[in-house]
Amino acid sequence: MGSVRLEGVYKKYENNIVVQDVNLNIADKEFVVLVGPSGCGKSTTLRMIAGLEEISEGKIFIDSALVNDVPPKNRDIAMVFQNYALYPHMSVFENLAFGLKMRKFSKSEIENRVNQAAEILGIKEMLGRKPKALSGGQRQRVALGRAIVRKPKVFLFDEPLSNLDANLRVQMRTEISKLHKQIETTMIYVTHDQIEAMSMGDRIVVMNKGIIQQVDTPLNIYNHPSNRFVAGFIGSPTMNFFSGTLVRNNHLTFEDDTKQFNLEIEPGMNILTDKHNAEGIILGIRPEHIAAKPQNNFAKIITVNILVTEPVGNEIFIYFSLSNNGEQFVSRIPSEINPTAGTKFNLYIDTTKLHFFHPQTGISLKN
Repeated sequence: MGSVRLEGVYKKYENNIVVQDVNLNIADKEFVVLVGPSGCGKSTTLRMIAGLEEISEGKIFIDSALVNDVPPKNRDIAMVFQNYALYPHMSVFENLAFGLKMRKFSKSEIENRVNQAAEILGIKEMLGRKPKALSGGQRQRVALGRAIVRKPKVFLFDEPLSNLDANLRVQMRTEISKLHKQIETTMIYVTHDQIEAMSMGDRIVVMNKGIIQQVDTPLNIYNHPSNRFVAGFIGSPTMNFFSGTLVRNNHLTFEDDTKQFNLEIEPGMNILTDKHNAEGIILGIRPEHIAAKPQNNFAKIITVNILVTEPVGNEIFIYFSLSNNGEQFVSRIPSEINPTAGTKFNLYIDTTKLHFFHPQTGISLKN
């Protein structure tokens, strides 16, 4: 078993609260990703689970055992860091075996565990090499292997792919996901890259300013963000936000502040209307839901000023404005449609995919 539970966990440095009231349950064999911008407290949370940071308040349990005062070496966890931290004078085999030797494992057990880990990671032919003879991806595999040989209850990853190039990052994402399915051990993974989070985690924990914003599956977070921060952080390019008001006549209509467009709200959308809506509301719409052609019978046409086009292969990002106030929005359309910057262009908003947020609190107003 390798469940992890945090109850009311805080981390404070004098008057600075870095992590605030974190409550989180991670099931045995689950892959959970902590994601958020730099300085949001995700790495500090991971280090508190590892025992590398003392908690200021709260409780941390591993397999129902309180570990607040348990030293890292006795928590039955293994951690993979951003830098590989390999011993340069040792071979790959010696790097993998070092922790086991320190724990007085027998020579035969060490050889079995090292060979098993090397087989899983595809580095068996590299066991005799020194780290300087390895590529970045190979070194990261060795760092993973050093954790695997321990056979811990919980794996902790602190941005392990940050030092790799784009192609290697994609490859290693796949390797770590496959590894999780092979060894069936609890994994807690920290990253600032929302694509890593979306593609790897069973569940995602979105953090900001030391506070958990939402915990859910990747698709639920993408489709049903709990607040404006989550909506804007998850997704690339980021969600568009329009300021406006809701007007109720025969039906409910969103009117944007620039008076460039209004959208009739579908009756089934279940917006939590209240007195604040008369003062203003924030509409959110993802770039893929602003298209060059009508997506359905509920699409609403808007005429925009194209500022920049950004071809990215199979699609083009269209950066546009609605007026001369300088506010910029983005749409993603197929690459065969190639409008020209500096011209006007018709786009279609899919009104079945709208999100609404409170203008002050940022809380989602959709059921």
